[in-house]
Amino acid sequence: MGGSVKGALGALALTVMVLAAPSPAAAHCDSMDGPVVRAAQRALADGDVARALIWVRADDEAEIRAAFARTLAVRKLGGDAQTLADRWFFETLVRIHRAGEGEPFTGLKPAGQAVPAGIAAADRALAQGSVEALSADAAAAVTSSLKERYERVRALLGHDPADVEAGRRYVQAYVAFIHYVEALHALLEGGGEHAAAHTAHGTGGSGAPCRAPRLRR
Repeated sequence: MGGSVKGALGALALTVMVLAAPSPAAAHCDSMDGPVVRAAQRALADGDVARALIWVRADDEAEIRAAFARTLAVRKLGGDAQTLADRWFFETLVRIHRAGEGEPFTGLKPAGQAVPAGIAAADRALAQGSVEALSADAAAAVTSSLKERYERVRALLGHDPADVEAGRRYVQAYVAFIHYVEALHALLEGGGEHAAAHTAHGTGGSGAPCRAPRLRR
């Protein structure tokens, strides 16, 4: 494999690991210990709504500001009222964040939910201050999967034209290989965004959702 292809796979590493898992944000941004709720908790503790606003689109800012103000007012009552107000603000922020990704909100999940391996690896790289290990692991996984699909097609390429079943196996392998490479190129050309309004984690920005193709091992 040429250096340019390896470089492309390395650049795609983070995106592939995150997007390969089904609906990763549902197991991450919807949880009580996820980044959106943690941001909401910090916003309420500091009285600074900006910590929460980064998780929604600019068009949704007014709704979050209003919800934040109402929550602060109710929190002054203390006790159960404060607990309920906090919970309502968490749900509001997560719901609007998810809507910005074009995804439904199905309620807050308890803390301690399993986080998809790709997201856990991405968060770990950020915490460690280095993407080298993550990039190498992800690129190796993509290269292995690409070679596997390529070799499967090559092995079936010389099938007997009279053997229809063998021909169908070849077509199936060919289509799988072509679609996989197509998905890789789409990720590279499109920048690998989970959505134009958000990164793979759903942070910041504005605009309409722009999904990248899913890759399956």
